Amino acid sequence: MPSPSPSPSAVPPSPSRDAVVTALRAAGCVFAEDEAELILAAAPTPRDIAPMVERRAAGLPLELVVGWAEFHGRRISVEPGVFVPRRRTEFLVEQAIAQAPDASVVVDLCCGSGAVGAALAAALGAVELHAADIDPAAVRCARRNVAALGGRVHAGDLFEALPGALRGRVDILAANVPYVPSDEIGLLPPEAREHEPLVALDGGADGLDVLRRVAAGAPGWLAPGGCLLVETSSRQVRAAVDAFTAAGLRTRLAASDEGYAHVVIGARPA
Repeated sequence: MPSPSPSPSAVPPSPSRDAVVTALRAAGCVFAEDEAELILAAAPTPRDIAPMVERRAAGLPLELVVGWAEFHGRRISVEPGVFVPRRRTEFLVEQAIAQAPDASVVVDLCCGSGAVGAALAAALGAVELHAADIDPAAVRCARRNVAALGGRVHAGDLFEALPGALRGRVDILAANVPYVPSDEIGLLPPEAREHEPLVALDGGADGLDVLRRVAAGAPGWLAPGGCLLVETSSRQVRAAVDAFTAAGLRTRLAASDEGYAHVVIGARPA
C-alpha cells in the first residue's frame, strides 16, 4: 500500500471507525476505509487502536501494523525487520505448482517470512518442506508460518543452511532472492527502504549477485527433473536466463503482465 505522510493530528483513545478513517485519510492513506477495517479487526483491545493508527500514519507498512500479510489465500505472520511478501510473488508459487505438481521435497531459499514455502506446502499437500534465510528475524518469523505445515527452517547463507541430506532430492527450489541494484535502493518506496532489511532488497551492482549464486549451486541440490524458480525484473531477465543456462539448467521464462511478475524457471535434466 502507498506510504502515508505523517499526520500532525493526534488520534483519540479508543477511536471510532470514523475517527480511524479520518486519521488515516489525513495521513495520506489512499485506501483509508479498507485499512481502518483491518486495523480495527486486528487490535487486541480498543485501547490498542490509537497506537496502531499512529504507527500507520507515521509510515509503517500496514502489514507490520496488523501483524500479517495476505499471500496466496493465507495470512502470513510478519513483524518489523522482516520482508513483507509481495502479491506478485504469488505468480512464482503458481508456476512452481504447475511445473512440479507431484513435488514431495520443497525448499524455500531466502525465505523471509516463509510465505512462499507455506503457500507451496498448503497447495501441494504432504511435502517435506525446508526454508532458509540468513537473517535471524526472518528465521524466527518463518518458523511461525511453516510450523503448522510441518516445515523446518534453517539459519545460514543460502545452501550452507540446508541439511546435506537434501542434496539431489529437491523437487522445487523456490528462491525469492533480493534483486534491486545497490545504487537503486534509495529509489524504493519509503515503506521498503525504511522498514525492510537491506539484505532482503540489495542484489549487488546489477541486482543479480544472489541469483547467480543460487543458479550455480542449484544443480547439486535438485532431484533429476527438479526445478529452480527465481523472481526477477523485466530488464534483468536476459542476464538471469544466462545464469541459469550456464549452470546447466533447462531454462524458460514465465511472465505475468497483470501481476508485473517475471519468473525464471530452470530444470535439472532428468
